[in-house]
Amino acid sequence: MTGATAGAEPRPRHISQGEYASSDGSGRPISTILGSCVATCLHDPEAGVGGMNHFLLPEANGSAAPAASFGINAMELLINDLIKKGADRRRLTAKVFGGARMIAGLSDVGAKNAAFVLDFLKREGIPCTAQSLGGTQARRIQFWPDDGRARQKLVGEAVLVEKPVAVPVAPSDVELF
Repeated sequence: MTGATAGAEPRPRHISQGEYASSDGSGRPISTILGSCVATCLHDPEAGVGGMNHFLLPEANGSAAPAASFGINAMELLINDLIKKGADRRRLTAKVFGGARMIAGLSDVGAKNAAFVLDFLKREGIPCTAQSLGGTQARRIQFWPDDGRARQKLVGEAVLVEKPVAVPVAPSDVELF
């Protein structure tokens, strides 16, 4: 056996902002780390399939970021992927995480993300069976897409920055996104 111990749990697939993953038959959990972003874990218990997305903002507002970085796109991409794998949209249940306020003094994008996902689920008739939204702590999430289990670990209290600190940068080093 190479790189694994007998009986050990499979190594999680990690997703980042603007990504999603779903059941692949391996039993591997999906993981992500969240601050103000939101992750939605969807599961169809009858089909035994599920998946997780990780979105950055509720809507594009002219941003050039990938489409899956925005709530509506991230939700539809994940739902469509699950349907292709045998899920029925009417049987989906959700668990949602994230939406923390990570930096004081700026707009509370975490609250906007949380409000978006709860409104989306309500409009689409997808029951939210568990949620951990808001606060000021980052979260590490693991989701087992085949059976719908989720685990959250809070990652220390965020140090809220009251005023943004200006960092001198040479003009050639500025990157806007």
